[in-house]
Amino acid sequence: MAPVNRISRFLLSCLLAGLLAPGIHAAGVAATENQVKAVFVYNFSHFVDWPAGAFATPTEPFVIGVIGSDAFAAQLEEVVRGERVNNHTLLVQRFHDADAIRPCHILFIDQSGGAQLERILAQLKGRSTLTVSDLDGASQRGVMMQFARADNRIRLRINVESAREAGLTISSNLLRPAEIVRTSSRE
Repeated sequence: MAPVNRISRFLLSCLLAGLLAPGIHAAGVAATENQVKAVFVYNFSHFVDWPAGAFATPTEPFVIGVIGSDAFAAQLEEVVRGERVNNHTLLVQRFHDADAIRPCHILFIDQSGGAQLERILAQLKGRSTLTVSDLDGASQRGVMMQFARADNRIRLRINVESAREAGLTISSNLLRPAEIVRTSSRE
């Protein structure tokens, strides 16, 4: 098994156990927060079901988009290199703003995307795109999965309502250890 795969599986186990903290050591390597988040974004592809129409062909690439940090996108590219989800190769695409978003299966929105979050979510309306962010309060604003810091650990907040609206089904293996949140009502 490749070192990234060992690290991926270890980090996912830690997240599912609710034990994930930055700077943990996996397979003798200190993991940065970006590495940890990149591994989880990749692993979400195995714990979410997309509707049949999400792929035009059985071998169409599985696209993970990134809005924001080029450093995170580079880390994610390293994590997914040579990996597959079912018959789909993984491809990372960088988008610089909401208007540049192309079809993707997962979209990571880093903290720099906060000012345009509503535009991004509006752009994705009606698409089967799993949204993930580390922006404070993102899950209450409609993002499906949010990395949140609590007690010097990274926790997962999931907005099941937003995922359902996009036609996505999230595995109970992710739901059990996560904090389930709802979209804040706008008045």
